[in-house]
Amino acid sequence: MSLDIVILAAGQGTRMRSALPKVLHPVAGNSMLGHVIHSARQLQPSGIHVVIGHGAEQVRERLAADDLNFVMQDKQLGTGHAVAQALPAITADTVLVLYGDVPLIEVETLQRLLAKVSDSQLGLLTVDLADPTGYGRIVRDARGQVTAIVEHKDASATQKAIKEGNTGILAMPAARLADWMGRLSNNNAQGEYYLTDVIAMAVADGLVVATEQPHDPMEVQGANDRRQLSELERHYQLREGRRLMALGVTLRDPARFDVRGEVSVGRDVLIDVNVILEGRVVIEDDVQIGPNCVIKDSTLRKGVVIKANSHIEGAVMGEGSDAGPFARLRPGSVLDARAHVGNFVELKNAHLGEGAKAGHLTYLGDAEIGARSNIGAGTITCNYDGANKFRTVMGEDVFIGSNNSLVAPVEIQAGATTAAGSTITQTVEAGQLGVARARQRNIEGWKRPEKIKKS
Repeated sequence: MSLDIVILAAGQGTRMRSALPKVLHPVAGNSMLGHVIHSARQLQPSGIHVVIGHGAEQVRERLAADDLNFVMQDKQLGTGHAVAQALPAITADTVLVLYGDVPLIEVETLQRLLAKVSDSQLGLLTVDLADPTGYGRIVRDARGQVTAIVEHKDASATQKAIKEGNTGILAMPAARLADWMGRLSNNNAQGEYYLTDVIAMAVADGLVVATEQPHDPMEVQGANDRRQLSELERHYQLREGRRLMALGVTLRDPARFDVRGEVSVGRDVLIDVNVILEGRVVIEDDVQIGPNCVIKDSTLRKGVVIKANSHIEGAVMGEGSDAGPFARLRPGSVLDARAHVGNFVELKNAHLGEGAKAGHLTYLGDAEIGARSNIGAGTITCNYDGANKFRTVMGEDVFIGSNNSLVAPVEIQAGATTAAGSTITQTVEAGQLGVARARQRNIEGWKRPEKIKKS
């Protein structure tokens, strides 16, 4: 069975009170529409057709991809009118309709819904709610068969008492869709063309409306304002936390933990409070992450320890290495096994060999540091001349004294030492001591300045 997916994303979202189109507002670091597109792709459809309107250029610019077909809805005349705009591009056997502001829908739920579709049957996703205010009501006959959907504003008092609501998500045979779209009417309280009217048409044409429900009602919750957006955010985070805990992660407090990307984890991982994982993060067995850390687009090998208040981005930390507290690893940073980066140390495009150490108050940029080398406190690599970047290369077992400035390009060869307070501008050969500082003078009779007394 081939599949076309239509995602409705043309709404303005006036209650967001924002210049940003509603579907671009983020949940867990990705736009709501981005989440829906991600789920749609996992169904491997023939085409994904995104119906846009308000803020169309912003949506195109943010989400443009080769597998997306953007369809313009110049006037927002209802959900039925929106689907009709995508009709000319539909070639598959089945059409699935999704919504760009319903980001938590699970792929497994959609697969169950699609399994309901045949030439004589369409699939409708419904949800039972304690308070279905605002939802279209599912009207069934005495045999329990769906006969129609009545929008809340058009419903009678009896119909409003129905607890089963319409999510708007449905899957149907494509061969029937064009006929149903042509028969839609806007004779209703809103003066719009409702996609829900397709249900009554299908019943009249002899089709069965087969319903499916999500395991969790929050899957079909949309966001029309900032409060609802925050509810989606927290539900997503709790759901992701449960997933990670099932895989062997201890979260000190799942309510104080955020995932904003794709995370894979090993066993016996410990994550303290207020940790944010962004982008693609790989965490292997026995990793410990302290409180208030941000880990982005990084790989943490077995036994890594990240201490409190550290920021790790675009880095690879080797087995048993550690960083922090208050460490910053910027893109291109690599720590080999058992390398150590301490408090207030910043790395950028720097490689620390096995067992190398940079303990305190240090900046290492564009640097290659050999195994077992030790970088003293207050050391910086002077890697930028205002126009170009240059590398600092250190061999194995190098000892850099405290308060050194290493002016790149420069090499400190294996086993060399630099004296504290040195500014190194030339090669220090293997086994040598490099000293580059002014000779100390002690001045006799020195008088400290005194504060001038004001008259």
